[in-house]
Amino acid sequence: MVKRIDTASSDSGAGFHSLDAQAALARLNATVHGLTRAEVEARQVQYGANALPQPPVPGVFQVFLRQFLSPLIYILLIAAVVSLGLQEFSDAAFIFGVLLINAVIGTIQEYSAEKSAQALRRMVSSACRVERDGDAYEIDATELVPGDIVLLESGAKVPADLRLLSGRDLSLDESLLTGESLAVEKDPDAVLPEETALGDRTNMSFAGSMVARGHGRGVVTATGLHTQLGRIAAAVLGRPAAKAPLLLRMEKFTTFIGLVVVAAVIILALAAHSQGAPWSEIFLLSVALSVSAIPEGLPVALTVALAIGMRRMAKRNVIVRRLVAVEALGSCTFIASDKTGTLTVNELTARRIVLPGRDPYEITGEGMDPEGIILAPPEVMEQVNRLCIAAVIANEGFLGQRNGTWTHSGDAVDVALLVMAHKAGFTLPEIQTAYPELGAIPFESELGYAATLNRFCDETHAVVKGALERLLPMCSHMVGPDGKQPIDPETMERQAESLATQGYRVLALAGGQAVVDEREALRAAHLSGLTLLGLVGMIDPLRIDAKGAVRACEGAGIDVCMVTGDHPATAAAIAEELGMERDRRAVTGLQLKQALAQGEAALDELTIEARVFARVEPHQKLDIVQSLIRHGHFVAVTGDGANDAPALRAAHVGVAMGRRGTDVARETSELIITDDRFASIVAGVEEGRIAYANVRKVVFLLISTGAAELVLFALSLLAGLPLPLTAVQLLWLNLVTNGVQDVALAFEPGEGDELKRPPRPPKEPIFNRLMIERTVLSAVGMGILAFLVFNNMLFSGATLDEARNAALLLMVLFENVHVFNSRSEHRFAVTQNPMRNPLLLFGTLTAQMVHIAAMHMPGFSDVLGAMPVDFTHWLELLGIALLILLVMEAHKAVRFWIER
Repeated sequence: MVKRIDTASSDSGAGFHSLDAQAALARLNATVHGLTRAEVEARQVQYGANALPQPPVPGVFQVFLRQFLSPLIYILLIAAVVSLGLQEFSDAAFIFGVLLINAVIGTIQEYSAEKSAQALRRMVSSACRVERDGDAYEIDATELVPGDIVLLESGAKVPADLRLLSGRDLSLDESLLTGESLAVEKDPDAVLPEETALGDRTNMSFAGSMVARGHGRGVVTATGLHTQLGRIAAAVLGRPAAKAPLLLRMEKFTTFIGLVVVAAVIILALAAHSQGAPWSEIFLLSVALSVSAIPEGLPVALTVALAIGMRRMAKRNVIVRRLVAVEALGSCTFIASDKTGTLTVNELTARRIVLPGRDPYEITGEGMDPEGIILAPPEVMEQVNRLCIAAVIANEGFLGQRNGTWTHSGDAVDVALLVMAHKAGFTLPEIQTAYPELGAIPFESELGYAATLNRFCDETHAVVKGALERLLPMCSHMVGPDGKQPIDPETMERQAESLATQGYRVLALAGGQAVVDEREALRAAHLSGLTLLGLVGMIDPLRIDAKGAVRACEGAGIDVCMVTGDHPATAAAIAEELGMERDRRAVTGLQLKQALAQGEAALDELTIEARVFARVEPHQKLDIVQSLIRHGHFVAVTGDGANDAPALRAAHVGVAMGRRGTDVARETSELIITDDRFASIVAGVEEGRIAYANVRKVVFLLISTGAAELVLFALSLLAGLPLPLTAVQLLWLNLVTNGVQDVALAFEPGEGDELKRPPRPPKEPIFNRLMIERTVLSAVGMGILAFLVFNNMLFSGATLDEARNAALLLMVLFENVHVFNSRSEHRFAVTQNPMRNPLLLFGTLTAQMVHIAAMHMPGFSDVLGAMPVDFTHWLELLGIALLILLVMEAHKAVRFWIER
């Protein structure tokens, strides 16, 4: 039986800011060591998941009813009522049947897309670090309960409302809640009045906030809807999500096409009336022609196409957070990629130790398993040991055994140093016990180093690790072959350069006595007069597929640059192995800073040719991205840290790393790469191009076939002939073809050359010159051929019903054939294997067989005005329909010849 705790279940965080840390823990029935497993399980039952309620997926019936919320549907309903009034019961029944079948098809499409989107959303989870049973764990944030002890670090998203217990240089971005753009400094020791405003509660951190800097610990006071964020979310739950720009543009485009079609229908109606057609017939025909020609199903079809693209991306480790990314990827001309973990495997291994003034010593072993030795002679082992001890002291990582296997957590550099020290016989627990920590400066990218203050017997010593150029100003001496001697910066820089040119990541370690008042925190000013202990060379091998992915980008017309905080020589060695550098210079962060001081023009001149950026600070990534955009590039940029957020937001496509990325990076990005591999980014570009191409295919099919019907009617009226199709026939034509074929096109696989084409211009509309050419040519071609058949049959003595029957069958055949023209804008239809998209092949065959069955079905054929035809006549009409295939193939051949 677990005691019920007094949390802020009715008022998020109520009163906790007015309690000191111990009182807050007591109120929550918690301890600084965390809850036990039994307490966690009981509280999860009591308080539920730490999650905000997600808008439920609409039920099938709700989606079904939404299919009737369209002006065109209203018009059809009016037409059905008018038909009933005119006692045209068969026409009315047919219209109602069309409405029902269209609604069923639309429901299947939309509901499937909704379920797919919901499944993708579930793939993006947020993790947090907690202390339970006195040990640290990483768990899904939804598993948190009041009383849990949460560990915060720079870049993390606060998973619940917390009463802070401790912190180092902790500041949070609470703009999501308070609107305050500046980060808020936190004071865990503060005890505040009860009436303190939310934004002034410096001893609290609230769900949804981002850790801008520092580290801290806090106890959970409220979860889920009981948090401050939950209160806000409860007020907006159920509001519709914003639509993607592509869908908004296509809805506007559909409206424009609809107005054009309505205008054309009015003109055709007036022409038909002038030839003596009754108004009742004209009304029904106008309704049917409008419904058939206006691509009202286009937005739904595009949603399905994009949903399929998102699902395919997810299978290739790319999670799309915003639908706009699918569209944007097709235009991407430049990828600015991190090195560590993206182009490389992010498993740093310390392979070299360099003592000042000596040759490097090899470290055996691979990866995170601490099996191996340091191959150094006995006379230098004391110096090697000092360096290894320093590597453990200035460390925030973890390395240990659980259930007989080695596990680790923390930054890859820290873990590599722990593995190295373990090979020398030094473990984390014994060093922490021997040299207690008194203070620390956590590692931040802007600092370029981390430092700790520890007790060495009766003295206090500072230990620092970081980039050599950051440590040299702190050091007055180094440990040379003859013992402690004055620092020789040139020697150390030459040794570091030698390691870096071999592709090693170089880290320096230093230490020495530091006098810090016990009431003071360790600061940079205390780090002077230290002794440089040596250098460690770490290697992070390239991912196997990275080089091929970079080559694929070049073939796709996409430039790639590498942005890293590593030494320029290290970066150049990696870039050369990747084939990225191509005799281009590596630009350093210092050069970027100097160029920017002279103005944007100087910076742009520096970045126009550079493809390797080294020793770059996180905020400089934003400068690089903005410069590339000024060059006219459509930029995708990768990021994993909180400081990458401005660059991710500024880029056209922000790509966050799923494994090592911080919450703030994921929140800012459009894409999340679940395996952190550069090749997955390239796969995302490929799938994005495929998805966008399928959108164009659907648009082309729907617009061109609708326009062909208008051409057929216009030519018939201009020639003084009767209307070529009845209202019921038009509705049937729209139902039996488009409802199946447009969705099947959305499943079209890639053509295989997506990464061999240049990116499309970012501002190029879907309905570009090529689309217009193909639409006009195919619509006019199908319309003229159908008119000639209709006209020829009438003048050959066929009845009007027979001529209309042939025209209807021919139009169905045209759309069956034309869908294969839609499969590619560049490749010939006859060269494409129809079995690559079996849904399209069998869907098309089914559509034709359904129409033939309708021609033979007693009763239904009478309503449809259709009748059976002999096989010879069917073959003749099929031959005519195949002419549109030849016309479009000829168009592709002409364009191929011109472009060549």
